[in-house]
Amino acid sequence: MHRVIDAMNVIGSRPDGWWRDRAGAIARLVAQLDRWAAETGERVTVVLEQPPRGQLVAERLEVVWAPRPGRDSADREIVRRLGDWLAAEEEVTVVTSDRDLAGRARGLGATIEPAAGFRSRLDGL
Repeated sequence: MHRVIDAMNVIGSRPDGWWRDRAGAIARLVAQLDRWAAETGERVTVVLEQPPRGQLVAERLEVVWAPRPGRDSADREIVRRLGDWLAAEEEVTVVTSDRDLAGRARGLGATIEPAAGFRSRLDGL
């Protein structure tokens, strides 16, 4: 199983003040996802809208970002890479609550998991 995470959808699924420290919210999510990957043995890729501002520490997690920041840039990057991921993996699940991205990913053969539900499971680790 390869789980592809739409980072800002997962971060934004809980209004905990993340917008006051976006870089910190990303770093916290990466740390949680790295623990998730270690515990579950899943391949996990988190997709960011732009390069991270600081160093992100992850041992088991792949961190990628859109080549050009902007609205829906992470969504476009997920769709762009999805064909390769699906060719290499038996199952790819995209974690997002973005309807357009979910529809496009389903159309390419991926499974969708809503961001809020995944965030609840992630927080339960």
